[in-house]
Amino acid sequence: MTDDPFLLTLHPTTHDLGGFKVHRTLPHRERTTIGPFIFFDQMGPAHLAPGNGIDVRPHPHINLATVTYLFAGAMDHRDSLGTFATIRPGAVNLMTAGKGITHSERSPAAERETGFDLSGIQTWIALPSAKEEIDPAFEHVPEADLPVLDDGKARARIIMGSLWGATAPVTQHSPIIYADIVLQPGGSIAIDDEATERALYVAEGEASLDGVPLAPTTLYVLRPGIRTTLRSEAGGRVMLCGGEPLDGPRHVFWNFVSSRRDRINQAKDDWRNGRFALPPDDDAEFIPLPQVPKTVSYP
Repeated sequence: MTDDPFLLTLHPTTHDLGGFKVHRTLPHRERTTIGPFIFFDQMGPAHLAPGNGIDVRPHPHINLATVTYLFAGAMDHRDSLGTFATIRPGAVNLMTAGKGITHSERSPAAERETGFDLSGIQTWIALPSAKEEIDPAFEHVPEADLPVLDDGKARARIIMGSLWGATAPVTQHSPIIYADIVLQPGGSIAIDDEATERALYVAEGEASLDGVPLAPTTLYVLRPGIRTTLRSEAGGRVMLCGGEPLDGPRHVFWNFVSSRRDRINQAKDDWRNGRFALPPDDDAEFIPLPQVPKTVSYP
């Protein structure tokens, strides 16, 4: 039996968006999913000078749910359901695409005027095959509604699912765990076997698992069933994610995820031919279908 707690170590693909970096660890050539998580991006950290901002033009999704969680800054969300919501650090935006939705993400006007820091994590959750074509929905859960465990040295906010005896109120489409762990210098927290598939990601600072240092912007897939201890000597921020395995493989092309390739091809054709509705208050532009997307499934 091995003492190595890691099943896989997934290094990121980093995209520089003009002074603003995005680190992507899922999907990966070695691993497409961890539980229902099929996409894992860290945005920043970055400082945007006055007059600048983030403008992710309207684009579509199918058969998945997006989860946006910020450490710093703010983002305005608009979608084809007519939703408008501003997300700030510690809150959760859960957008369920189901049979199809479009949305945009833009920096609020106030932040553009003054300049601001932006940092956070965006993930995609693949829906169970029986729920892939449910009606689209949007859910904003404020920071105050998410359970927090804090012993003075380690603070864990539960974003989704149940961990350490507490449960987040965010909708679950399948069994899932997701938490934001902030460790003060000398802090530690137990990582129990509360899901079949689990991974850890150092988003800020420094941390180690059972004495093994964890590199930043790297997704560490844990061996099933092990119980370990996460520590930090200098302080750090670590994301814990995972859940139960999906009910079969998923295909990914651009912003489309599905258990069926033909469904993705249909979505591509629908977007190309204008059959998706755009957000009613942000419909003057959109992102065209790429010929070669940055996010694809791997054989």
